[in-house]
Amino acid sequence: MAEWSRGVRLGVDVGQVRVGVARSDPHGVLATPLVTLARDRDAAPDAVPSDIAELAALVAEHEAVEVVVGLPVNLAGRHGPAAVQVQEYVGRLVEVISPVPVTLADERMSTVVASRRLAERGVRGRRQRAVVDQAAAVEILQSWLDAQRRRMG
Repeated sequence: MAEWSRGVRLGVDVGQVRVGVARSDPHGVLATPLVTLARDRDAAPDAVPSDIAELAALVAEHEAVEVVVGLPVNLAGRHGPAAVQVQEYVGRLVEVISPVPVTLADERMSTVVASRRLAERGVRGRRQRAVVDQAAAVEILQSWLDAQRRRMG
């Protein structure tokens, strides 16, 4: 990355049941939770799943310049079955939101960290399940933003 481009970025945590979405400020300093979408696993193969359509609408609404999607990597640094599913999801997303770029970011431990932070704030049980995907998306996007700033010096 030669130069930082100003603009809102969306962070995405793709789960089996839900998709957490976060957004950054235009300067790329802070990621904040945005929304949790229900995964649409019943869409016909030739149809755009409703969660991807909703995500595309968020890209347009927030005028996102990039989407950062968490890629599940195990602790040994390998990609397992969950990573393959995320890569398939990203393939569909790219078809819908092009030319907005989609970047994969290591999401190792993002949900664990998000759950721990929510628990520290007293958010547990059903309330935590409702927002943990957004919180994981925040972790993914914030880690990526911080890494870009370090890389830029």
